[in-house]
Amino acid sequence: MIFGWKKKKTLPYDPTNLVLSDLQVGFVLDFDLYTWEVVRAYEYDWGNECFSKEFQLKSSDDTVYLNIDEDDELVYSISRKIKFHSLYDDLADHINSNEKPPNKLAYDGKTFSRDSEDPGYFRDVRNKNWEEFISWEYKDESNEYVLTIEQWGDDEFEARYGRIVRESEFSNILPGEG
Repeated sequence: MIFGWKKKKTLPYDPTNLVLSDLQVGFVLDFDLYTWEVVRAYEYDWGNECFSKEFQLKSSDDTVYLNIDEDDELVYSISRKIKFHSLYDDLADHINSNEKPPNKLAYDGKTFSRDSEDPGYFRDVRNKNWEEFISWEYKDESNEYVLTIEQWGDDEFEARYGRIVRESEFSNILPGEG
């Protein structure tokens, strides 16, 4: 090389027009009057070439999960982990006995109806190992709020509560260092 120029690395996104589906660990963005950093990235494989992404976002004093699903169009939701046992007494026993949770659940003054049951595989993008699990998604009457129950193995359960959001609610998406 005469001038010592290096070939520029090609980015997997357009840095002049970043959108939520471009997010990677280290990116920052604004949402709900806070600045958030992407600290983890996850992938879900639902079978039949159907995948979704999830990002763990941290602000100065909060953690949320941004889920991006493609269902005819991109659907975004923000959720927080909640205590599994706050949903229903003996919920784990109900799931183990009936192989699924009840059709309806109440939380935060809302009634939720089970909308889907989705077995799938999950992985943190930092490693290649996939974990099998099953997810049940509930929606309230307005279809604005979501409640998700996940079962990992025989006895490990998690729950999240959140709402459907629009991509326009996010702004100032910036790539991280590196």
